Amino acid sequence: MYIAQEESFGPVMVISKFKDGDVDGVLQRANATEYGLASGVFTKDVSKALYVSEKLEAGTVFINTYNKTDVAAPFGGFKMSGFGKDLGK
Repeated sequence: MYIAQEESFGPVMVISKFKDGDVDGVLQRANATEYGLASGVFTKDVSKALYVSEKLEAGTVFINTYNKTDVAAPFGGFKMSGFGKDLGK
């Protein structure tokens, strides 16, 4: 879907189905975009959340919340979302 691959700003949430247990397939789909500003993981399994957060190509990965951050913390993204990132190009 186009909306899952663009960098939209505003109140937008993309929810897509996946086969139970296909974490690597979900990661492949999530990383198949030229952007990587932020992402969110919602799960009861802490080890799965940590695994997914390590593999996601995003500047910020929120776990069981979204957009809760300290404005003084470094912020930026990966790929085309990385321009202007602290200590970046």
